[in-house]
Amino acid sequence: MVDLLSQLEAQDTAKRTILHALKSNRVHHAYLFAGPDGVGKELAAQGLAQALVCDKRGTSENGGLFGMSEPRWTACGECSACLRAMPRDEERRPMHPDVVVLERGLYAPEAIGRRTPETQDLSIDQVRTLVLARAAYAPHEGRAKVFIIRRAEELSVSAANALLKTLEEPGPRTHFILLTSQPESLLPTILSRTLRVRFAPLPDDLVTKLLEASGVAPARAHEVARLSAGSAATGAMLADPAESEARETFVARALAAVDAGALDAALALAEDAKKDKDKDRLQAFIGALGAALALRASDAAKKHLPNAEALAARGRIALSALGHLAANGAPQLVVEAMIARMRAT
Repeated sequence: MVDLLSQLEAQDTAKRTILHALKSNRVHHAYLFAGPDGVGKELAAQGLAQALVCDKRGTSENGGLFGMSEPRWTACGECSACLRAMPRDEERRPMHPDVVVLERGLYAPEAIGRRTPETQDLSIDQVRTLVLARAAYAPHEGRAKVFIIRRAEELSVSAANALLKTLEEPGPRTHFILLTSQPESLLPTILSRTLRVRFAPLPDDLVTKLLEASGVAPARAHEVARLSAGSAATGAMLADPAESEARETFVARALAAVDAGALDAALALAEDAKKDKDKDRLQAFIGALGAALALRASDAAKKHLPNAEALAARGRIALSALGHLAANGAPQLVVEAMIARMRAT
């Protein structure tokens, strides 16, 4: 039996909110699950969707004190609907026709009526194809229809605006769950139409346990958990040897480009950023650069070196670059501007 909500750990407040909504049969039509990446937002969304489409939710079984048990308000985890509501690892989306996942780049361009891939944002084409074209119809199997939007901060302005009317007046038994680590990046009109559920960073011991369960050696898992800022996703990235080497290479190249006499190294780094389509990876790289600069600034300040303030300023520039990237800035331009500003500091 796989009841996804039962697997949600260290998010007692969020879990209590979801379970109360299910038990009272007052599930909101549009939720905003907000919190850091890798803390359980998506698991909670999948669990809520699974419960909403479960064939047995709300039914009772024999065996209680008076012959019947209390009605079930969470997913049974066993029926066909529950099993199909779980995402398939290889495709990151479920087979159930009433549980629809939206995410930048999740679908081939031709599947959503585009000519080019979604490299910068979640397009209006995806919203039109997956949401607006289905919004007027009842759930395919009758229980509920659930739209899960990953990284909702990546919705283009046109896509977000296209969602507004449906968010405000959804069809019967239709629910939206928007996931974001940057709620401040969403349009105010989106925020006003959703009920926010907050997710907190995970404790280090839980991140350690999750990393160990994925095969990371205990000592390494403990070390990485302390640097993960409560995110299992960040912990997994930090624990990956290949990713660690790639991050260190990026930091070394960036620092060399800042100090180089010519711009060739900076332009090459920016060109590589353009080629890498994984924005999350670039965010991790720039974050590592910012952390490296902050550490250097701290060491320089302790030794009363004259470059301490310049190093700190460069660290702040890296943080600013992260903000521009999160706001859908073009990776190549973000990296070029970041290095140029650091060189001028």
